[in-house]
Amino acid sequence: MNDGPRLGRVSQGTAIAVGVIAAVLLYRVRGALLPFILAGIPAYLFAPLLARLTARTGVPRSVFALATWLLLATGGSLIGYFGVGAFTQEWQRIGSDLEGSLARFVHDLLGGQSLPLPGGAADSAQIAAYAMGAVRGWVSQDGRALLLAGWGFAGFFGFIMTWVLLGYFLLDGPKIARGVLWLVPPPYRAFAVEVWTRVDPMLRRYFIGVALVVSYASVAAYAGLGLVLGLRHAVFLALLTGILEVIPVIGPGAAAVIAGLAATQQAQGPWNILAYVLYATALRVSIDQFFGPIVLGRAAHLPPVLIIFCFLSGGILFGVVGVILAVPVALCIKVTLATLYGEPRS
Repeated sequence: MNDGPRLGRVSQGTAIAVGVIAAVLLYRVRGALLPFILAGIPAYLFAPLLARLTARTGVPRSVFALATWLLLATGGSLIGYFGVGAFTQEWQRIGSDLEGSLARFVHDLLGGQSLPLPGGAADSAQIAAYAMGAVRGWVSQDGRALLLAGWGFAGFFGFIMTWVLLGYFLLDGPKIARGVLWLVPPPYRAFAVEVWTRVDPMLRRYFIGVALVVSYASVAAYAGLGLVLGLRHAVFLALLTGILEVIPVIGPGAAAVIAGLAATQQAQGPWNILAYVLYATALRVSIDQFFGPIVLGRAAHLPPVLIIFCFLSGGILFGVVGVILAVPVALCIKVTLATLYGEPRS
């Protein structure tokens, strides 16, 4: 039987205390973690390739790191260049008469009928006017406009910061890894290395599984938006749907809203609205309840039920960051316990 590295009673208590302190600190700064996570994941996936190219060619790692960064930035820029124009066109159509667009959506949804309410029936124009009044009232409250502006600035700053951090992670990945290992007390570093050697391939399989989910979401979204619904700019909307799958919960919701606005603007009748609702529901069920949990569960050797639980609990505790890191953290906990228990590699 493989005994594996074990920690004594004192070291186990120390490890638990350090883990609790680290979790509390991360919880306190969770709002600043997202750019680091979004930049760290691709840098982590490209790290073996950069190390292999450096070892075989003798060319400094910085050259390959810069080339990788430029390749990713070029791909992102091309998607943005072709996508922003399409998105801007759709938004201008909707934003030029947002209340009218909403009224048409309600009209098609209700089939031209009025909605019976306790105070009397309301037609589509009245419902749209009430909804827009509620939005204007919310924005006009003290500090709300400033809050929205702050969110916009934070999003732009976070986007720029993500690309800057990606460059640093690609360039100095090994140094950063050694620095993280240095934080572990010397008596426990062998144990930390053993845990990492076991969790590393599982994490890579998991993130490859995430890439498969993104690809599936893009293809399925194009099949629904382009081939079935026949929406303009379906390719861009499908790519956006796939990319936003990287950010669970919030990302898919944002993609559904953007595609829904485009579908509403281009709808020719209530059937088009109903068809989009059915498409969006089928897409989310297929990803969230079947394809995602099965693929990610097999990649990470975790049951699909546990995958769903990790997503929900991570989102409640840490928001977007928690959803992204939920399964990797579960993997680390599983491997750490398996190493402590002396269980063989899975």
